[in-house]
Amino acid sequence: MIERATLGGLEFEYDTEQKTIRMGGNPAIFIWTESTLAGLLSGQHRMVGTERLRLSLHGGGRDGVEEDWAYICQFPTFEQGFAELIKVAAAAGWGRWELVSLDPKAKEARVRSWNHWEATCQKALGVNWGSSYLGGKFAGIFQRFFKVSQCWAEQVTFATKGDEYDEFVIRPSDASLEDRVERLLGTDEATKADLAVALERVRKEVEERAATEKELRDKLDLIARQEEAIRALSTPIIEVWDGVITLPLMGVVDSQRAAETMTRLLDAIVQKNARDAIIDLTGVDVIDTSTADHILRLVRAAELLGARCMITGIRPAVAQTMVSIGIDLSKLVTLASLRDGLVRCMGHVRKGG
Repeated sequence: MIERATLGGLEFEYDTEQKTIRMGGNPAIFIWTESTLAGLLSGQHRMVGTERLRLSLHGGGRDGVEEDWAYICQFPTFEQGFAELIKVAAAAGWGRWELVSLDPKAKEARVRSWNHWEATCQKALGVNWGSSYLGGKFAGIFQRFFKVSQCWAEQVTFATKGDEYDEFVIRPSDASLEDRVERLLGTDEATKADLAVALERVRKEVEERAATEKELRDKLDLIARQEEAIRALSTPIIEVWDGVITLPLMGVVDSQRAAETMTRLLDAIVQKNARDAIIDLTGVDVIDTSTADHILRLVRAAELLGARCMITGIRPAVAQTMVSIGIDLSKLVTLASLRDGLVRCMGHVRKGG
C-alpha cells in the first residue's frame, strides 16, 4: 500500500509494506537534524578536522547537482528554473533560498539561505564550520550556468555567527577543489588533522586490545577452573566412614598427577583426622615402574601422618606387571577389592583402632 501526501507542491510517497519513502519520485529518508545529522557531522569533523570537512562537504554538494540542473533546464529560463527549484528545496527541508543577484556577464551570483540544515546542526553543536555543502551545491549549479570549468561559493554571512541568514557569492575560480585539497595537505592544519585521525585510531586499537585481553583472561580463568575441576574429579577423595577415606585412582599416574594426588591425600588425612586410607587401583589398567614408585611414595607419606594405608583392586594384568618388573610389595597391605578394604577398616573400628 502506498500512502501519498503533497507538501509545498512536492509529492511524498510512503510504502507501508517496504517501509520506504520516495520524495518527488526519488528514494528519500527523514532524519532528525539536531541529533542524528548533527552527530554525523560531528563524527566526521572529529576524524578529519575543520578544513577537510569543509572541502569534503563542498565537493559533495558540487557533485550532487545533476538532478537539480536537469530540473532547472525544464523551464524557459534559468531564473524561472531556479525559482522553481527553490520551492522544491524548501518543501524538502533545505530551508528558504533567495537569488539576490545574478550577473551572467560578470559571471557572479549571490544567494541567501534561511534555516538550512547545516546551520541548524551547527547551532545545536555550538560550532561554526560554515554551510559548505550548500555552498558546493550552488557552485555546481552556477558552474553549469556560467559554462566554466569550476566555480567556488564564498560564504560571506553566517547564521551560526548571529547573522540573519547564510549568504554566498559564487564566481568562477582558478583553483579547483582538488587544488585546494592539495594545498591543505601541505599545511600545519592538515598535519593536525592527520594526527587527530591517528590518535583516534590508536585509541580505538587500545580499547579493542584491552577488550581482547580481558576476553582472553576470562577464558584462561575459565580453563583454569575447568582444569581444577578435572583434577578434582580425576583424584576424588571420599570419606566412606568416620576416620576412613578412600582414593580411587584411574588412568595413568604421571609425576605431576602424583604430586597433586599426594597433596590432596595428605590434606584430607589431616583435615578429616583419618586413621585409615584406602588407595584403590580398580581403575588402573596399566602400570609401570614410575607409577608403582608414585604409589609407594603415597603409602609412605600417609603412614608418616599416622594413617594406616592399604592398596585394593589390583587387577591380574597389573599384578603380573608389578611382579615382572620386581616391585616389592611385601611391606604393603594389599586386598582384592575396595569392599575387602572397608571390611578390614571396620575391624579396626571394632577393635578400637
